[in-house]
Amino acid sequence: MKRERYSRPMGWTFEPAQLVPIALVGALYARRAWTLRGRGQAVPAWKLVSFGGGLLMLLAAVVTPIDSIGEERLFSVHMVQHVLLGDLAPLLLVLGLSRPLLRPLLVPRTVQRLRILTHPLVALPVWAANLWAWHLPRLYDAALDHAPVHALQHACFLAAGMLLWTTLLGLLPGPRWYGRGARLASLGFVWVAGAALANIFLWSDRAFYTRYVSAPRMWGLSGVADQRAGGGVMLVEMMIVGTIVFVVLGLRWLEEAEQRQRRLEAPRYSEPTGVPRPRG
Repeated sequence: MKRERYSRPMGWTFEPAQLVPIALVGALYARRAWTLRGRGQAVPAWKLVSFGGGLLMLLAAVVTPIDSIGEERLFSVHMVQHVLLGDLAPLLLVLGLSRPLLRPLLVPRTVQRLRILTHPLVALPVWAANLWAWHLPRLYDAALDHAPVHALQHACFLAAGMLLWTTLLGLLPGPRWYGRGARLASLGFVWVAGAALANIFLWSDRAFYTRYVSAPRMWGLSGVADQRAGGGVMLVEMMIVGTIVFVVLGLRWLEEAEQRQRRLEAPRYSEPTGVPRPRG
């Protein structure tokens, strides 16, 4: 059923359909972390903080006025929501995970088959196609006009973001050729795909989406200015997060290269022990 436009109050929203899944994921994570601690495999504190931060990002995206203002009035605020759902929250959630934490989830045969989605030649194109497809005017307007489509859009952003960071950060084993250098190249692909879309919003002289063309103006922003601000939000976020991840991956790559060089320079043969030397 099509929703009545601009009928939602501009404030905080507490919808059980959005809050219950977040609470359930948090409870399952806490239970698994507690189980591992009891086995002497405590989850590092920074991972607990990271996963909790990811859940808070999700809450901020769906509970605060970011949700209602972005859906009803401003494209730029809606872009903030999409950045939280599709990039920042997935990044923190993936950083908070580990293979021991995920082991029970990875056991079912169906999940084993789905791991093909984390292959870099699958995950990266899926992420880019998802990003571009949902910003096509027809699909974007459909998401704003129909609640189920909007929920699907947000679920797709979250899932694609999780796949992207799982692949780039090596949470699960990948192909042998997909080392640090290949991941840095993949990050370049992500930059190009995202920056190209952001620049379309930044430099276009017309607003693309019907909802924001006819929406009541806020903060003195015209439809075009609002759209350009949204492109700026997307571009700045990508530059900051991408730079941080690039530096981290680059430092790890240099560290691994240095370790390989040390192994190559180490003596290949050591003198046998326990054999008496001849007396001179």
